[in-house]
Amino acid sequence: MSAPSVLEAQSLSVSVPGRSRLPFVKQPRLDILRDISLTIGAGEILAMVGESGSGKSTFGKALVGLMKPSAGQLVLDGEILPDWSQKSFRRMRQATALLFQDPVTSFDPRQRIASIIAEPRHIQGVGSTRLDAIAEMAERAGLSRHLLARFPHGLSGGQARRAAVARALSVVPKLIVADEPTAGLDLSVQAGVLNLFLDIRDEYRTAFLIITHNLAVARHVSDRIAIMYLGQIVETGPTRSIFTAPRHPYTAALLASEPVPDPARRRTEPPVIGEVPSLANRPQGCEFHPRCRFAQERCRREAPAETRPAPDHVVRCHFPLAPP
Repeated sequence: MSAPSVLEAQSLSVSVPGRSRLPFVKQPRLDILRDISLTIGAGEILAMVGESGSGKSTFGKALVGLMKPSAGQLVLDGEILPDWSQKSFRRMRQATALLFQDPVTSFDPRQRIASIIAEPRHIQGVGSTRLDAIAEMAERAGLSRHLLARFPHGLSGGQARRAAVARALSVVPKLIVADEPTAGLDLSVQAGVLNLFLDIRDEYRTAFLIITHNLAVARHVSDRIAIMYLGQIVETGPTRSIFTAPRHPYTAALLASEPVPDPARRRTEPPVIGEVPSLANRPQGCEFHPRCRFAQERCRREAPAETRPAPDHVVRCHFPLAPP
C-alpha cells in the first residue's frame, strides 16, 4: 500500500517575464516549469535530478510558496490550495520547510544559532522556544548544545547544515525541500547529513524533496527519483529502476556522465550532445531531440506523452530505451 500524499503538484507551471536590453521592447514570458505533475508521499525521500538551469530549484520554491505558479494547483494533505492568499500561504509554511543551498547566508548574521532555530516556532506559534527545547531539537539534528551560543560565521560547513536542519525541523514539517544539501561538503560530512535525513524520516515520517545534480547523493538516500529537463519531468521511478534500467535517453546520458574510478573505463565520446537550449527558444516536438542520439522524425514534430513501462515508472519519450 502506497503512503498517503503529503503534497501533490497538478499540472504546475511557473513563468517569469522575459528580459530585454531595450527598455521599450516587451519580451514574451519564459516558461521555467511546464505542466509538472508529481506526488510526494509521507515518509518518502524523492530526489530531483537534472542539469543546472533545468528548473529544479524553481519547483522547490513553488512547493513552499516562494514562487507563485502561473497555472496548475497544489494539493496539501488532500486539500486543494485554492489561491495564493495569506491563509493558504500560512498553511503551506506550517507544513513545509526549505533548506537553502548555502545555509550560512540564509541565516541572520546578527542572531545566535539558538535564536535562528527558535525563529520558526516563534513565527508559527508552535512548540516551546525555551532554550532546553531548542537544545533538544538541535541535538536531534546532531548539533552540540554548546554551539547554540555562536553566530553563523562561527560554524563549520557541516555544523551550519545541521543548524539549518534543526531550524527546519523545529516545527516538525510534513515536507522538507533540501536544495543541494551536500554542496561544498567533504564526503564524510555529506554522509553524515544524508544519514541524518534518513533518521528524521524514520522518526517523524517527514517527507523530503532533495534537489541535486549529484547522482551519488540520489542513489544513497532516495526512494524515488524524478529527472527534469527544461522545466519538464521526463522520467520518474524507483531509485533502483532508474539506475539499473533507465528508459529515457536523457536519464541514460546523466548516468553515463557519472565519473567512474576506473582508468580502463575511459569515455571516448560525451554522453550527451550539445548544449542545453535556451528557454526563450525551446525546440519543437520533444525538447530533448536536438541532443538525443536516438531522435527520429516524430521526435522533431510531436511532443511525447507519458507512458508507463512499469506501474511505478513513468517516462516521456516516443521511443523509450529497452531495459538491459
